[in-house]
Amino acid sequence: MWNPLSWVMEAAALMAIAMAHGGGKRGDYQDFVGIIILLIINSTISFIEENNAGNAAAALMARLAPKAKVLRDGKWSEEDASVLVPGDIVSIKLGDIIPADARLLEGDPLKIDQSALTGESLPVTKHPGEGVYSGSTCKQGEIEAVVIATGVHTFFGKAAHLVENTTHVGHFQQVLTSIGNFCICSIAIGMIIEIIVIYGVHGYGYRNGIDNLLVLLIGGIPIVMPTVLSVTMAIGSHKLSQQGAITKRMTAIEEMAGMDVLCSDKTGTLTLNKLTVDKEMIEVFAKGVGKDLVVLMAARASRMENQDAIDCAIVSMLADPKEARAGIKEVHFLPFNPTDKRTALTYIDGAGNMHRVSKGAPEQILNLAQNKAEIERKVHAMIDKFAERGLRSLGIARQEVPEGSKESAGGPWEFVALLPLFDPPRHDSAETIRRALDLGVSVKMITGDQLAIGKETGRRLGMGTNMYPSSSLLGENKDQLGAVSIDDLIEKADGFAGKKRCLRGGLESALGKSAV
Repeated sequence: MWNPLSWVMEAAALMAIAMAHGGGKRGDYQDFVGIIILLIINSTISFIEENNAGNAAAALMARLAPKAKVLRDGKWSEEDASVLVPGDIVSIKLGDIIPADARLLEGDPLKIDQSALTGESLPVTKHPGEGVYSGSTCKQGEIEAVVIATGVHTFFGKAAHLVENTTHVGHFQQVLTSIGNFCICSIAIGMIIEIIVIYGVHGYGYRNGIDNLLVLLIGGIPIVMPTVLSVTMAIGSHKLSQQGAITKRMTAIEEMAGMDVLCSDKTGTLTLNKLTVDKEMIEVFAKGVGKDLVVLMAARASRMENQDAIDCAIVSMLADPKEARAGIKEVHFLPFNPTDKRTALTYIDGAGNMHRVSKGAPEQILNLAQNKAEIERKVHAMIDKFAERGLRSLGIARQEVPEGSKESAGGPWEFVALLPLFDPPRHDSAETIRRALDLGVSVKMITGDQLAIGKETGRRLGMGTNMYPSSSLLGENKDQLGAVSIDDLIEKADGFAGKKRCLRGGLESALGKSAV
């Protein structure tokens, strides 16, 4: 009942009961009751359908809502993240979604996946005293933390608040308002003309004139149109919720159907958010070593139980993870640490000989190698080549340990190979983008990752490599962009990479202006 068309119908109902008295006749109660019943039926149908759609979305949100293990009154209990307040002590362990912005207390460092916030595929290490953000995921470790911000005051919540508080009026609302205004204006003009004709020209009686005006007033209003449209969108919202999509505004369905530019996050949306080794691009430096053996050596220097992203990526290259330890006896494993920046495994093979294999940051592995001077230039050139395509590099080295003791220094290290790591596209991303382009929707990649990584992902997906750093939205890099305006830059670009907070404001502003 809260739209211009319904207001006109309500005015007609009042006219039928109040103004129709006269000429020896009572008010037109039949018209009054009929109009009221129509309004009630339309409102009831709209309410039921929208309520059903809202309940479906609410149920989906409830299933997805994160839980938190919180210390209350000296006891640990599991609560909804929505009831947390600053000052609460929460427990964070492997696999938990961080329920609120928090500061880590005493304990071992955590590895946190912040890809949803920053676009970075690799987990970051957080030490006691540092902050963690709501919406990120714990990939390794266990610690307690004190909540410092919740809801819209969190890092993630501020971004969501910007989206929810947009003042943009959708095309559906604009069209509905235009139709309502047109009908009202047309009826008003028609009523003025009819009043002049029936009273001034033909001299009709008061009641006959009112009856004619009621016919014009009621007949000129498409009263069912708002209900039909709202019910249609409510049904669409319900179907979307069954597919795992949450619709918070009904008009968003129509707006999505009418979009011509789609800005998509890279990590976890276009890509799997899971590091993978590009086996075809492995660069081998040791003679007589094949790529399969390189992958096996890297897997031996890994541990699946650590849930480390790089270790999982390498071991998953094997047909069976058990191959990493098949036929050997593990003697000692050196886990990754910020100082050495590498892992290493000392093991005994089936012949009883002791070996070591190590993987880690290429520079650290290169420093181990006896033949560093011979291959250093080639290794750095290959690292740069990988970087240009947005690939991270991982070095592999091996060593014989003739003394047969894990404490012994062993023989000279040999630099074996460089492994390229990347976050691969989803299997259906390229096809989805192609279908969007066929429908006239331009797809732009938004990533907090490095520009080179964004370009490589765009190349693999076939969506173009015409991408720019996010700083260009702030008017920086003018020497590279020349006289191109920011609006033209956004329209022609295939994507932007860098800080997402820079991207959000600039893109919303520019795309919103161009859509008007």
